[in-house]
Amino acid sequence: MKILSTLILAIAAIVSASLIANGLTGLRTGDRFVTVKGVAEREVQADLALWPLRFVATGNSLDEAREKARSSREAIMAFLKLQAIDTDAAELQRLDVTDTRANPYQESNGQKFIINQTLMVRSDDIDRIRQAAQSVSELVDSGVILSSDYGPGGPTYLFNRLNDIKPEMIAEATAAAREAAAQFARDAKTELGNLRRANQGVFQILARDQAPGVSEGQQPIKTVRVVTTVEYYLN
Repeated sequence: MKILSTLILAIAAIVSASLIANGLTGLRTGDRFVTVKGVAEREVQADLALWPLRFVATGNSLDEAREKARSSREAIMAFLKLQAIDTDAAELQRLDVTDTRANPYQESNGQKFIINQTLMVRSDDIDRIRQAAQSVSELVDSGVILSSDYGPGGPTYLFNRLNDIKPEMIAEATAAAREAAAQFARDAKTELGNLRRANQGVFQILARDQAPGVSEGQQPIKTVRVVTTVEYYLN
């Protein structure tokens, strides 16, 4: 009886050891994977320009300030026509009228009324907007007082067709990630297995020329980038 019990315990120990070994082997096999990243980049042209032209007019009376503001608006419209920009793309926005007498702490330089107004130009003709922005000093020469208190000092260029290029860029990034994983498998003298996990990543729209003080919105040519993270099993 004692011998039988000992034999049963021995067999149980052998079976347990075998199961544990198989479990560990399966665990190690399941843990054999590689994580790689694939990058896809594309240079794109902005398809929309927003150009806020904010001008200032002052006067000792409200009528005087209003007359100067009207003159500035007409000068800006004439400038846009000269630059072959459709004036229908220009919309008057954000009118602010300040009576400096109501604020004794505000310096008025002798002017009692200050009018600030923004004329927003919205156009998909990127080249014309770029050319016009280079000639904006002509407005100053004509007597228009421009202000940069609202928004950027020039046009903001936007790219709105991201959805059109997403599928191709994701495919490029995924292919690059798989090639990197395959190269790793070759270097490790193993075989690349099935896909374990994938993360598409986030699309970024970046300035083509990245430098301090240069924002993406200031550049009509941009770089779109996506980084995918992919895990593959190794056989």
